[in-house]
Amino acid sequence: MEKTLDLDAVQAFVLVADMQSFTRAAEALDSTQSAISLKLKKLEQRLARRLLERTPRLVRLSSEGQHFLPAARELLAAHERALGQLNQGAARFSVGISDHVVGSGFAQVLAQVNSYDPGVVIEVRIGSSRDLLQLFERGDLDAAIVRREPQDQGGELVMEERLGWFAAPHGDCRTGDNLLKVATFSTTCRIRELSLARLDEAGIAWREVFVGGGIQAIGAAINAGLAVAALLHRSAPAGAVEVGARLGLPSLPLAQVMLHSRLKEARTREALRTLVAALKAA
Repeated sequence: MEKTLDLDAVQAFVLVADMQSFTRAAEALDSTQSAISLKLKKLEQRLARRLLERTPRLVRLSSEGQHFLPAARELLAAHERALGQLNQGAARFSVGISDHVVGSGFAQVLAQVNSYDPGVVIEVRIGSSRDLLQLFERGDLDAAIVRREPQDQGGELVMEERLGWFAAPHGDCRTGDNLLKVATFSTTCRIRELSLARLDEAGIAWREVFVGGGIQAIGAAINAGLAVAALLHRSAPAGAVEVGARLGLPSLPLAQVMLHSRLKEARTREALRTLVAALKAA
């Protein structure tokens, strides 16, 4: 029996395995969940093997899928090497990503993008949303994935992320005179502005005890037990806990994450789409 494999189906299988989501894989491939599901069903029929275990909330590899995954990656890599021999060459683009959006799983995000197309070189700059959007508007970046600010124009909404109040599990969040100790970002950060305004509106007295220039600095202050800070859930440091309910702190709105892009070439647009889908799955 003919055993030729559909490379598109193999690519879909690898993306579903990496992202543990039909939805995210479909976004990466600019397809639909039903189309991806059909491709994988045909791949399983071709191999006469069940590759995935599907539940309403979870997608995971079967034992046969785990066995097939390394071979699938090598098949795709061999395909890319063959295309390289035909002088397809490298493609390149630059993208700025908000440090609030990057999260702790960024290494896996980059691995997934590289697996999709190893020939694309991505220049990544991580910083504040405001600074990155200015660089994009000035033409210094080809794309930007940033939090939406009230004054921002344009862009495509790619996800909404929860904001919460985080602290060390046993951190001392109050001063001797019962003021809430807060760690904040620099004065140009919208999250700082928003979180302090919410505290004021709720009538909660606070004291700023630490100011950080980025996620890493704020995460260190939290883990040191210095204060509580408002963060996107995806960017909270390992070990930190959400303390808003316990401390009676005000709720925070969803943060909208926007994609701004001027990429025109199909190959780089596909790599950017895969990057966004991988970020959403992280």
